[in-house]
Amino acid sequence: MTEITVTTTDGIDGRDATEYLGVVSGEAVIGANVVSDIAAGIRDVVGGRSESYEKRIEAGRDEAIADIRAEARERGADAVVGASFDYEEMREGMLWVNITGTAVRTRR
Repeated sequence: MTEITVTTTDGIDGRDATEYLGVVSGEAVIGANVVSDIAAGIRDVVGGRSESYEKRIEAGRDEAIADIRAEARERGADAVVGASFDYEEMREGMLWVNITGTAVRTRR
């Protein structure tokens, strides 16, 4: 099975969109655990990056991309163009990651 290309650009070099199959999206809700919250709180006070939160956000982004690829595949697409991420805090400690784009069929 060929992997679905996901890009934030309006097109893909060397490929022409032959059919637009509609808007697709992928979502992930991620939460931090108590250890991550404590570590992030300390970093807020002393400065620095929170590696534990960054890893959780990366995992959420990867899950959302996997979802959008699955939806695009169901529609018969081989790519998603114009992809855009949105991150939203749902409540303290919970982050919603969303990606939307247009599923397309392409030819080289």
